[in-house]
Amino acid sequence: MTSTRLYHNPRCSKSRAALALLRERGIEPELIAYLDAPPSIAELRELVERLQLPARALLRTGEEPYATLGLADESLGDAALIAAMHAHPRLIERPVFVHAGRAVIGRPPERVLELL
Repeated sequence: MTSTRLYHNPRCSKSRAALALLRERGIEPELIAYLDAPPSIAELRELVERLQLPARALLRTGEEPYATLGLADESLGDAALIAAMHAHPRLIERPVFVHAGRAVIGRPPERVLELL
């Protein structure tokens, strides 16, 4: 994996804003169109590790698969949640910025600046 990348959804205003903030500072991250090419389970595990958060923190709870798959069940562990995000990439919170071995969820978009 490259050291500077942005898991990006160009239709998301927060994702576009995070990218603009990075570009304003001369940073051109590798853009990962995760909806078109879902991250592997290993990649998602690495993201969770770099975020230093439980996998549940990376879930978009308002997406339809969240309810249909019963992901609100607190007994589900990281492995099950990561598998669900791999199978249904719409569940992955966006944007996620990775830089210098760390990661942050860009909500609000200014959070991406914490890694610079």
